[in-house]
Amino acid sequence: MPTRPEHRGRPQRGVTIEDVARGAGVSRQTVSNALNAPHRVRGETLERVKTVIEELGYRPDQSARSLKTGLRYTIGYQAPDDDPFNPNPVMGGFLTALCDAAAASGYRLLLFRPRPGASDPRAAYEDLIAARQVDGFILSDVLADDPRVDHLGGLGFPFVAFGQTGPGRPQDWVDVDNARGMHDVAALLAARGHRRVGYIESATNVPWFAQRYSGFTRGAAEHGLDVATVLEPRAAGAAGESRGGLTMAIQLLLRSPQRPSALVASADPLALAAYDAIRAEGLTVGADIAVVGFNDLPLSGLLAPQLASVRMPLPAIAQELVARLLAQVHGGEPAAAGSLLPPEVIIRGSIQPR
Repeated sequence: MPTRPEHRGRPQRGVTIEDVARGAGVSRQTVSNALNAPHRVRGETLERVKTVIEELGYRPDQSARSLKTGLRYTIGYQAPDDDPFNPNPVMGGFLTALCDAAAASGYRLLLFRPRPGASDPRAAYEDLIAARQVDGFILSDVLADDPRVDHLGGLGFPFVAFGQTGPGRPQDWVDVDNARGMHDVAALLAARGHRRVGYIESATNVPWFAQRYSGFTRGAAEHGLDVATVLEPRAAGAAGESRGGLTMAIQLLLRSPQRPSALVASADPLALAAYDAIRAEGLTVGADIAVVGFNDLPLSGLLAPQLASVRMPLPAIAQELVARLLAQVHGGEPAAAGSLLPPEVIIRGSIQPR
């Protein structure tokens, strides 16, 4: 096998696909398949071809490749709106997982946003389609009336969604099973001896919070838990005002004759108010009142005690989204049904056996 250790991994001028084929002892077509359709190549052969590509520093001619296949090997992804000084770590983690999943299939992401002030995102998608810059789109933050879903479905352009698209609409989507995650939390609390639980609900009206609430109340009914719900106040002022109002509401619940022994937050930031309220009542998080969140944000590990939380399978979601999209890009029909992937309850010090 020819090697050039001094240039290992560096693109070399003049290295061709034929050089790779000779070095790996395979045909030119096998090398092409390894680059463009790795699922067609046996595992041992694929690894041998990859090794020679790395040794020789071969890089395919992307422009020639695109002319031959008609593909751009690029996936469009509308970056969600976010605050650069307070970014959403869930979607940041998803973007990292999505980049990795795309790269593993020989694709790259093209991040874009609609023009500033644009109320309708569809023009941004049409611009990319008209310019033939992407082979398909992955959508996130999908809501029940999301205009992108029907528009792209009507155009027949490949796309998949991170989030359920709703009945009567294209169903090629992948989502975390929010209901199952909270159902598992209810089962865990029951197994640890809890009988009365406070559920802290977000004031944000999005489907995943409704799914979490439905899953938890169903699990609570199955396991004989008594549930009292506390709704996050819709504060007109700063976020701190909302947290303060929520803390007071949780304190009132903790002062009731039927004090809950556990609090479940529909999202990790709401658990901060639970910690505040528990301490304000002279109680100890974990020992006196268990607390569980959802999303497993970085703050979970910074709290004392660390917050138990439900972790979404972001890498698995990204991998399935890319696989579904590329199936469409390579001529397949959109899937007729979506896919729910199970999350995992991460147990930490904020939840202890009764």
